[in-house]
Amino acid sequence: MYKWILAWRYFRKRPITILAVASVALCVFIVVVVMTVMNGLVQEFRDKNHRYVGDCVISSDSLVGFGYYEPFIEQLEREPFVQAVSPVVRQVGLMSQPGGGWNMGIEIVGIDPQRHAQVTGFGQSLHFRRDHPEQAFVPLYDPSLEGCVIGIDQVVRRGPDGNYLHEAEPFPYQLIVSSFPLNIRGGLARAGTDMVSSRTFYYSDNSHTGLVKVDASAVYVPLETAQTLCAMDSPLRRVNEISVKFRPGMSLARGVQRVRTLWQEHVAAFRSEPGGELLDQVVVESWQQNRRSVIAPMEKEQAMLILLFLMLGVITVFIVFVVLYMIVSHSGRDIGILRSIGVPVGGVVVVFEGFAVLTGLIGALMGAAGGCLFLWRVNAIENWLHHRYGWQLWDRSVYAIGDIPNRIDPVLLAAVAAAAVVACLVGGAAPSFKAGLKRPVETLQVSQI
Repeated sequence: MYKWILAWRYFRKRPITILAVASVALCVFIVVVVMTVMNGLVQEFRDKNHRYVGDCVISSDSLVGFGYYEPFIEQLEREPFVQAVSPVVRQVGLMSQPGGGWNMGIEIVGIDPQRHAQVTGFGQSLHFRRDHPEQAFVPLYDPSLEGCVIGIDQVVRRGPDGNYLHEAEPFPYQLIVSSFPLNIRGGLARAGTDMVSSRTFYYSDNSHTGLVKVDASAVYVPLETAQTLCAMDSPLRRVNEISVKFRPGMSLARGVQRVRTLWQEHVAAFRSEPGGELLDQVVVESWQQNRRSVIAPMEKEQAMLILLFLMLGVITVFIVFVVLYMIVSHSGRDIGILRSIGVPVGGVVVVFEGFAVLTGLIGALMGAAGGCLFLWRVNAIENWLHHRYGWQLWDRSVYAIGDIPNRIDPVLLAAVAAAAVVACLVGGAAPSFKAGLKRPVETLQVSQI
């Protein structure tokens, strides 16, 4: 007990302790705030990608796509672990307006809106037809026209606060979508000069997925129309992708493995059919594997940030080392008394390591409390700064970020606090052992430094 009493007295009586506690608190505060925001951004980005493609994706990198997908979809829908399935056409194309004199590169996405809304977050991404996604391609201003859904960044302006400035109903834009259709061998489906297939659509709704590249390029059209436009309707009806949503309780890895097994059986049954060789180019992936090319860069940035904070922890170790070394150097008489009355080396070490533990605990608690308080009010603080001085952490008119993520993770909080205590123990180890190994006669020396 005397060891902790002495450690507490050293902690309270030495003014230099404030420096060590402040450094630990500041480091913990910075790590908690920045890691909470970064983890929130990464998790939000992952969730957006998950909602965009569903749980499992059966896809081909080839623009030709693959056929014989209807029997496989019927088989999947009979499986008890599958909740919904949606076939998708993905092709590159051009979009223009009659007499506009401009062309924009787009991604043509052919879907059945009702099916796709059951598998992905497509329904929730709509603005005008959010409650009725099955009518996504029915323009409000004229239901008789053939509509298309456009990525929100192509048709709607953003205000400085990041909110999109929608009209009461979609403006009746007339749009021409063009494609370069391919046959099942990968050659141009149309010979001669007219190699482009075009079709006129009317703007019926916009889709806000939160994924910048998608919202800036995707144009959604009915599945059958996309197949006709891209010559994927004959002689073999084809798609580029099948999205699958699993029922609650089915793990992602197990569900993907079961779909992969079913797909291998399906390929074996249809490989000998005309166009069956296209099935060999198809892969079955989880949403994480399918979207890894866009998720991986953010996760690498997150890993680099963790590495930088490990380097920041070295500063804490050094400050605690300096503070405790100075305390030990000026406590020669106290150490001599302890050693002369029979306190073992380990007892003296525990006294000063106890000081390091107290420094870490109190500094970590102060930093964690300050970080939680700041995160709780961070969006209110940013709003006040924006209205008062026009400053934002991110320009919402440029970046697809809403509120600053401020959901506190108890595991992260505990890990950072524990790391702070460990850093203090490491920083205090050398001075503590120096004090423990000091002999009573050495305390009579004039200079203790």
